[in-house]
Amino acid sequence: MRRIKDWPADERPREKLLTSGADKLTDTELLALIIRTGDSSSKASAVDLARGLLIRFGSLRQLAGASTNELCQQAGIGPAKAAEIQALFQIARRFHDSRLQPGQPYSSSKDVFCHFHERLCDYRKEVFLALLLDAKNRLIKEVQISEGSLSASIVHPREVFAPVLRESAAAVLFIHNHPSGDPTPSREDIEITERLKQVGDLMGVRVLDHIVIGNGAFVSLADRGLM
Repeated sequence: MRRIKDWPADERPREKLLTSGADKLTDTELLALIIRTGDSSSKASAVDLARGLLIRFGSLRQLAGASTNELCQQAGIGPAKAAEIQALFQIARRFHDSRLQPGQPYSSSKDVFCHFHERLCDYRKEVFLALLLDAKNRLIKEVQISEGSLSASIVHPREVFAPVLRESAAAVLFIHNHPSGDPTPSREDIEITERLKQVGDLMGVRVLDHIVIGNGAFVSLADRGLM
C-alpha cells in the first residue's frame, strides 16, 4: 500500500488543504491530518486509519464521544493517536462553548440550550447541572450535581440545595442531557423536578426550570407546563 507522501501532490490531504482550503477536504482527510501517520505493521496510511474510524463510529459526532479505550480498539490507533483525536474534539467544544458567565442574566430556555448544547450533547453519561441565580436571575455559579449511568442520574435534594444555601442563591435552574439524543423528559425527570420544586418552595428558593438537552434539540419542563 502506497504511503501518503507517495501520492500525487493534489491528492495528499495536507497539500490539498494548503492549495484549495480546509473546506475542500472530506471528513476522512481532515481526520487523517490529525492522525498524521499511518500504521507500519498493517501498512495502513493515516487516511486508511481515519476512514476505518469513521466507518466504525459512523460519523464525526459519534467519534467525538468515543473513549480512549473505544478508540484504541480500532487497529492502528494507540493511546497517542487517541489522545490527539480527543484533544481535537475538546478544542472544538471549547470553541463553541459560550457558557453563561457569573453576573449574566437568565433570559430564556432557548438561550440556555444554546449555551450548553455543544458541551453536553456528546456526553455518554447523564450529567445534572444546577445554575445558581440571584434575586434578579443573574448567574452566581454553575454546579455539577451528579454524573449518572447511560440511562439515569441519581439526584438527591440535599446535594442540590447544599450549594444553593452556601451561595445564598435566590433561584435555581436545572439542566441535564440525554445521551440517547432524545430530549423527551422521562417520568423520572418529571418526578425529580417536582420533588426539587417542592423542596425549593419550602426553602424560599425559586425553581425556574429544568431543561433537558438532546442532540440538536431540547425540552423545557417549564415551557411545557410540566412543573
